[in-house]
Amino acid sequence: MQHTTVQGHLVMNLVASNELSFRIVVDLAYDPIDPYAVRFTFHLPGDEPVTWVFARELLLDGISRPAGEGDVHIHPVSGELSEVCIVLHSPDGDALLRASAAPLIAFLARTDRLVPMGQEITGGELDAELADILRGRENAG
Repeated sequence: MQHTTVQGHLVMNLVASNELSFRIVVDLAYDPIDPYAVRFTFHLPGDEPVTWVFARELLLDGISRPAGEGDVHIHPVSGELSEVCIVLHSPDGDALLRASAAPLIAFLARTDRLVPMGQEITGGELDAELADILRGRENAG
């Protein structure tokens, strides 16, 4: 079985205040083994990279309208589809990031070609795969 992932890179602005922001490189990753999730790895100056994992559907929704509960909120800037704002809440503090929507849309399109939205593995398929794995262990042991 061929295993393919979708990866991308973009530059986002980490907003420190209305007057100050920092450009940071962000790696995007999508792995069909975890078909509902996307991974954002933020490369912060002078720190170890930080990875956040959240729902692919949340990213899609947040490009066109406010979306998210809990630790991740995404919304278009000024109601337009050209720029996206991502707010991350953690025990260490909050981060406000802004990015062009175009590379995010292109990344999501590539994930959709690999695993179409709404066609992620279902519970029944997962049960069948788990049964196959367990059968393989029984035969190996």
